Amino acid sequence: MRAEFDVVIVGGGPAGTTTAIALAKADPSRSIALLEKASYPREKYCAGALGGRGEKLLGELDAMPNVPSVPLEGISFTGAGGGRKECVGPIGRVVRRFEFDHALANIAAERGVTIVENARVDAIHAGENHGVRVATSRGDYRARVVIGADGVGSTVRKAMGHGAGRYRAQVLEIDTESVASDLERSVIHFDLTDHSFTGYYWDFPTLVDGKPLQCRGIYRILLDDRPVDLGARFGARLAGMGLDLSRYRQKRFAERGYDPDLPLATRHMMLVGEAAGIDPVTGEGIAQAIEYGALAGPFVADVLAGRALLTNWTHVVRRSRLGWDLRKRTRMLPLFFGDLRAPAERFIVGSQGSPLRTGIRHFAAHRHSPRDMALSFLGASAHWLGHSLRAS
Repeated sequence: MRAEFDVVIVGGGPAGTTTAIALAKADPSRSIALLEKASYPREKYCAGALGGRGEKLLGELDAMPNVPSVPLEGISFTGAGGGRKECVGPIGRVVRRFEFDHALANIAAERGVTIVENARVDAIHAGENHGVRVATSRGDYRARVVIGADGVGSTVRKAMGHGAGRYRAQVLEIDTESVASDLERSVIHFDLTDHSFTGYYWDFPTLVDGKPLQCRGIYRILLDDRPVDLGARFGARLAGMGLDLSRYRQKRFAERGYDPDLPLATRHMMLVGEAAGIDPVTGEGIAQAIEYGALAGPFVADVLAGRALLTNWTHVVRRSRLGWDLRKRTRMLPLFFGDLRAPAERFIVGSQGSPLRTGIRHFAAHRHSPRDMALSFLGASAHWLGHSLRAS
């Protein structure tokens, strides 16, 4: 197998494969290798909610995987102000990453990308002959550009001199049978009623080997040093639903939120997807991974053609719709999980449901309703004014 490429992408999840597909579309002449540390199909812990934003971008790349999924039409939210469910039509789907990532990698291979499985990256050496050498369990690979799409434990990120990041999260999930309290299978549910930790519970409909189940989990963003026993909290919630946590396979993993101040590129290396950072409020990552990839592909084509510098990638992300969205969500962390958490939750379920519908439309890539946007603005103004008056 050849060892020299224009681009080596480390990580075979949606961020890496979408980057490869978008680059191959922007410049089919470029040689691209994608290094995956496991072999497809491989397990990837993730609730699997793919919103319409990600679907739209994959459709534009003619790269939407045809895999089993649960179509979604709405979102349910329960918090301090009670509960609310809003359905606005097709908004996305729940997929299993075991199937989705494999199918997306196959599409990349069909576009001429070299997929190298079981390639664990051991070291990265930059600056060698004006490029990078990636030492792996399958041998050395050299490239003009190395793209880190290798998730929360990113080796490329470490090679760039970055630490774990400020906005890290812990997650625990399981798959169970349905219970009487579950909503219809076209709705995903978020439960923020437990204010003893900075996070939420979720219940998503899913398909495992063709069997309809519920993916349930607990997400905690690490905004303080207080010890939190995720298993105990999650187990107590499940017990209230008639479920015993010990009966199910428990899947624990970490996530990393976007840090607006972090440089995302050096002279020869850059980051995409969770290696760069995803939504720290909800932990949603699939759509952002796809957005990173769709943005990175044409940009890297310009870099290789001498029309851009790789170090400009940080600026490209910041000025993009993706960067704007991630910065906004990072700024909202104190609002969702700080002193204003309760009034924020009351606002989400109030204002005739307009804030929740606005969020759902964003998730789904639907056109926003001017009426809902106006109601959301007026509702937010009234809510914060009332809260300020009560606090004074």
